[in-house]
Order: sequence, then structure tokens, then C-alpha cells
Amino acid sequence: MSDPCDLSAIDARKQIEKKQLSPLELVDSCIARIEAVDGRLNAMVATCYDRARDEAVMAEKAVMQGLALGPLHGLPLGVKDLNVTKGLRTTFGSELHANFIPDSDERIIADLRGAGAIVLGKTNTPEFGAGANTTNRVYGATGNPFDPDRICGGSSGGSAVALACGMVPLATGSDTGGSLRTPASFCGIASHRGTPGLVPSDRRAIGLTTYNVQGPMARNVPDAGLMLSAMAAHLSCDPLSGPVDSAIFGTIEHVDLSTLRVAWSPNLGSVPVDQKIEKIFEERIDLISSVFELCERHDPEMQSALDTFWIIRGVHFLAAQFNAYQNTPDKLGPNVTSNVEAALAMTPQDIGWAMAEQTRLYRSFQRFFEDYDLLLCPGSSVPPFPLEQLYCEEINGKPTRNYVEWLGIASAITLTGHPVTLVPIGLDHTSAPLGMQVVGPRRHSDAFTLAAASAIEKELQTHTRTRRPIPDINTLSAPASANHA
Repeated sequence: MSDPCDLSAIDARKQIEKKQLSPLELVDSCIARIEAVDGRLNAMVATCYDRARDEAVMAEKAVMQGLALGPLHGLPLGVKDLNVTKGLRTTFGSELHANFIPDSDERIIADLRGAGAIVLGKTNTPEFGAGANTTNRVYGATGNPFDPDRICGGSSGGSAVALACGMVPLATGSDTGGSLRTPASFCGIASHRGTPGLVPSDRRAIGLTTYNVQGPMARNVPDAGLMLSAMAAHLSCDPLSGPVDSAIFGTIEHVDLSTLRVAWSPNLGSVPVDQKIEKIFEERIDLISSVFELCERHDPEMQSALDTFWIIRGVHFLAAQFNAYQNTPDKLGPNVTSNVEAALAMTPQDIGWAMAEQTRLYRSFQRFFEDYDLLLCPGSSVPPFPLEQLYCEEINGKPTRNYVEWLGIASAITLTGHPVTLVPIGLDHTSAPLGMQVVGPRRHSDAFTLAAASAIEKELQTHTRTRRPIPDINTLSAPASANHA
């Protein structure tokens, strides 16, 4: 692929500044790619092409006039449909908001646009981000770019698909139990779940929590870092926000992998992971283990993580969605409804235990990192499954207890609040992409985590089996009847 839309964000930004690439040319290339492939995928669900072209013209004038340019100047952006976006239909994947067109941007979108990004449209998400199958009653399902009949992951699934296919070079995402990481793993792209508060939020119902963060999604780690430099901030509205030099993320520092002590775990010692995924992950680790000072299997102690996360998840759904559940239950989908009902059945003792257990797990995780610089583990526990399934119903022949248990490889790490960068590691046994979580050693080690992940990403690109997979754009562009012939 050699169209402008396939350029990395960093390369496109450099070419724009050097007057080698017009922002309008880049925007038009992205729009052409959307129009070519999205009929098969349904990733970009609301668009603002005329406004984007107008902004691209203004961006080009700024370049030609020698004006100061923001770090994302002229770069097209996909916005997850959980982000409030001025003048653009924002549904949160819910019938409750099917006709909502905001008159202002939420803080994160305003900052990205202020840094020069040009919004092309909204990317699909499950209702209120509940679930890792990106489908809802407003827009329907988003397919995987490597097999449109299978899921793309979620809840940032539309963003991951848009990036994988070259619809945009950058896209927003958010993550509770893996919503940045699972779709990145299933679609062969990069994402970063930062330390809670690094990207401050003025919209979380519960602010003092590791549960929900927003973060960057891109096709490689340096691009994600560039985007993070425009998202990270210190704002008093977020009780976990603190002083940060956001510019440090814009240029990834070099990390010498031969100095790092690394632990790897195929299942965190206790969460369900498909046995074939475990085997493939171990094989991929073997390919790169020699580049580290030490690389050994060591499972962290996280036996209670699944139960802890499920209870804490319920508390958050009560805080955010109970009024809708009580007043407009017919407008809610099964994921939101089941979360609220499960939460209502929880006792104060359950909640007290989960809060205390999260703290114990956090402290245990800190002791784990006394001996290691990084923890490596799979980005997803199973291959993408059919679009018709809302969730994975069994792993290795054992039924899952609820619709998020199959996300335990990601949600367990949510509980500790450690930064995690997701990098692609090739294809799994079903020819779907598979990713790897690079978990940092402590909270607020985001710059190091990104730098280490970037170095690992470069090493992975030297091996045929672990290179970032790229979907077949020609096949996706063909008429649906030809694809199924």
C-alpha cells in the first residue's frame, strides 16, 4: 500500500511540515479509503467530510504561511462514539442518544483538535462501551478487517478497524477491562492504556478509580506516543491527574533491550486463555527472548482478579447507568442491563471485599516488579469469534461465568493501574492478528513503557511471523458478492 492514508502519523506530519504532502490530499486519501472498504466493515459510523476538507484547507494555508504548527497538524482523526464531538452525531452506541448532536467538544477532543488534528468521523462502539463485540442497536456490528464475519473486539473496535485499514492515522479509544487492548490485538494495531489520570477526564462518574481511562490508538507505538502528547494533561477536574510534561511522549526515547529483566506469562497464572493462544504466545516470546538481559516465565499472583473486577465493574455501572435502567429499560441493550442487575444483587460485604482485594492485588503487583522491568502477556485470550456472538461463551471447554470473563487477561491489569502498551505480534492459528501487552513496572512509568514497547515492536518487525499484519484492502474493496463468491 502506498496511498497517503497508509503513511504513519509521524511520517505524514513530517511531510506536511516539509510541504511534501497537503493536508487536503491526506484527508481526501483517508475519505477515499473509508468509502472503499467501510461498506464491508461499518467502522466509521458518522462523518463530517465537508468540515474536514475545510479544516484541511486552513491547515495547508498555515503551512504555506509559515505559522506555528501543532504536533498533530493536518492529521485526520477518528473519534470513538463515546467522545462528545461538536457538530457530529454522538450516540454512545445507545438508542437513548440516537439523535444527539453536541454543540461543543469534550475536553479531550478539543485538545486533539487544538493540536491540529482534523476529525473525519465517529467510530463504532458497543452501547456505552459495554462489551468487546462492537455492535449496538443504532449502527449494528463492526467486522474484523481480516475477516468481516468475525468480531473486531471492543469497545474501541471501530477505531481499531479504521486504523488497520488506513481510514485514519490516529483514533481515540477508552479502556475499562481491555477496550483499548482487545481490539488492538484483534486488528493488528498499537494502543496505550496509560496510568489513570494521565489523560484526565471530566466525565467519569467515579473519578477515584483505575477502572476507566482514555488513550491513543495508532498503527505503531511512536504514533501512539505522538497522539498521547496532545492528550496528557494536568487538570483539577480529575482527582488522579497530576503534573506531567506531555511533550515527552511525542518523541520516543531509545531503550536498550539488552539491559532489561523481563517476565512473561501466558495467562497471568489464573485467567482463562485458549491453550493454542498460550502456545503461540510462548513461541513468539522464544523468538525475541535473547534480546533481553533476562526473559523468564513468572506468573504474578492474581487469582482473585476476575471476581474483584466483576464486582468493581458493577459499582461503576450503577453509578453511570442506574437512572437509565430505572427510567428507560426498553432502550438499553443486554450488556448494560445485565451489568446493572448483577450489581444490584451484590452485597455491601461483596463490595467491601472487592475494594480491599484490589488494594492487596496492587501491592502484590508492586512486589512482583521488584525483580523485573516489564511483564509481557497476550493481548487477547481467544481468537475473534463470529459477529453473532455477544461474548465468548467457553474457553478450553469450560463455560465462562459472565460476558467479560474472557477478557481477564486485560481486566486483571486494569485493577493495578499500571501502564500497558499493546503491540502486534503477527497472526494466530486462525489467521487473525494477535497482540502482546507490554506492562510497565509501576504507575506513572508511561514514557518508559512506551519506549520499551517501541523497541520491542522494532524487534518484532525483524521476524516474518511477528510483523504487524496488514489487511487485504483489495479484497475489502471488492463488492460483497465478489467477496463471498
